[in-house]
Amino acid sequence: MKPIAWFGLTGIVAALAIMMMPVASVAAKGGVATGEQAPAFTLTDSNGVEHSLEDFAGKTVVLEWTNQQCPFVKKFYGQGHMQAWQEAYTTQDDVIWLTICSSAPGKQGHLTAEGWNTEVAEKGINSTAVLLDEDGTVGKAYAAKTTPHIYVIDGEGVLRYQGAIDSVRSTRTSDIDGATNYLADAVDALLAGSEVAEHTTQPYGCGVKY
Repeated sequence: MKPIAWFGLTGIVAALAIMMMPVASVAAKGGVATGEQAPAFTLTDSNGVEHSLEDFAGKTVVLEWTNQQCPFVKKFYGQGHMQAWQEAYTTQDDVIWLTICSSAPGKQGHLTAEGWNTEVAEKGINSTAVLLDEDGTVGKAYAAKTTPHIYVIDGEGVLRYQGAIDSVRSTRTSDIDGATNYLADAVDALLAGSEVAEHTTQPYGCGVKY
């Protein structure tokens, strides 16, 4: 009986280890690994305009998965931090910032195109465009797990960063200033022609509502 009991304990430990694997590692395996070509996509924005990743060749592209009802997203939008970052980068000719909503109709965070335009106006969202991914095709291609979940792609279409916005896993806006900003570090490195030091981190937030 002892060998069987030991096997059972080993199995439990192994199962727990799998459950505790960083989300970013799972995302990399399920979607695309950092350093590989980012999946191509075409999505329509809240104004009815189509955007394809290939349209932005030669530019640094930020993909930001969002759900405006998620408290982890509100952390960054509530006092204008996300909007300030969006403005700071999109005013540069070589940066594109695409906010993507993969919430399915009827699920938390889903908005119609008109609803998104109202949200953009009321919150002062400054991304290049808000893309609607209602069937979750693009979110699943990238294995987007949480809102927020960030991907940074270089001018050659290679994924250079994926994971969290910052290092403090909380919903508190007061934690932002003291955190390591992985998003800004990644974009700044690419703009400077440098390697991204922290290329994969564990995202945190609400699960994407596919």
